[in-house]
Amino acid sequence: MKLQRHGTIACLALTAALALSACGSDNEAPSTPGASGGASSAAADCATGTLNAFGSSAQKNAVDEWRKAYQQLCTGTTINYEPNGSGAGIQSFISKTADFAGSDSALKEEEQPQADARCGSGPAIHLPMVIGPVAVAYNLPGVDGLQLKPDTLAKIFNGSIKKWDDPAIKADNASATLPSTNIQTVHRSDESGTTDNFTKYLSTVSPANWTFGNAKAWKAPGGTGSKGSDGVATSVKGAEGTIGYMEWSYAENGGLSKAKIANGAGEFTELTAEAAGKTIAGAEVTGTGDDLKMKIDYATKAPGAYPIVLVTYEIVCSKGTPADKLALVKGFLNFAASAEGQGSLTELGYAPLPTEVQTKVQASIKNLA
Repeated sequence: MKLQRHGTIACLALTAALALSACGSDNEAPSTPGASGGASSAAADCATGTLNAFGSSAQKNAVDEWRKAYQQLCTGTTINYEPNGSGAGIQSFISKTADFAGSDSALKEEEQPQADARCGSGPAIHLPMVIGPVAVAYNLPGVDGLQLKPDTLAKIFNGSIKKWDDPAIKADNASATLPSTNIQTVHRSDESGTTDNFTKYLSTVSPANWTFGNAKAWKAPGGTGSKGSDGVATSVKGAEGTIGYMEWSYAENGGLSKAKIANGAGEFTELTAEAAGKTIAGAEVTGTGDDLKMKIDYATKAPGAYPIVLVTYEIVCSKGTPADKLALVKGFLNFAASAEGQGSLTELGYAPLPTEVQTKVQASIKNLA
């Protein structure tokens, strides 16, 4: 199939499902260079020097795997990545502190010209590198397989549903015995693309109940803020009655219970590889030229689709990267986008890019100047 701009990315569901079918052991050690599915020297276009990058904590585990493997393959190379959140990463990129930035959402309308100006010779572009479902994780001993409709989820996070035995939650879980425990929501305290995607989902599927719009910064009152996806996971794990949103790998690595979410067809769906892939199958590439921004259908009615997913981008200059950094930026990002680099993600709870998208991303990287 030829990848067409503004067209549905067909076959992504199957690719993601197959690639993630081995994700049941997300707490296993990451793959090592030369191991099955791991990196190989054939994938590495080595360059020397140091790169400094900042941004999404949701992709931290993926970047850590890539940089470890790349640095082992390419001596004289140092890749530093600080997972300080998508918003902070973008600001670091704009201020030229970061050689590239990781973000779980595309540049805002007002950020794009600032990023373009930072590059100077060409626009900043988005390269999708990590597909990560967003889990709604909870800590409620004795309650397995919690089910939540979009309206119920929105009311929990807007604070209007305050106890676990609320009639709305009972209606979603007719066979469950729910305690009268107070609900404590946990959100990101830092600016985050995961927050942007989660609130965009709520705005799309329950606009009457979620009136706070979507943004990288959490806007709703109440709840507890924790820094980074790992911070949210730690907070949920540490206190009964809590519920929070985080990238899937953090919920898996923390051994947290994950809610089934009703999709646009009203079907309660467990977060699995296949279910996440069915939603990604409806994603559209909306950028132009080498820019590969995507649009996700959060209200998908595809049977069996889990609706809350995100794509993490590496934001980089299409032109204007300093000459002493360019070869290393291209070498490292090309390794991350390669079959070897993407294949190493299956044990970390991420979905590798499908072949068509890999090819397009690598073509965009080749054009960097």
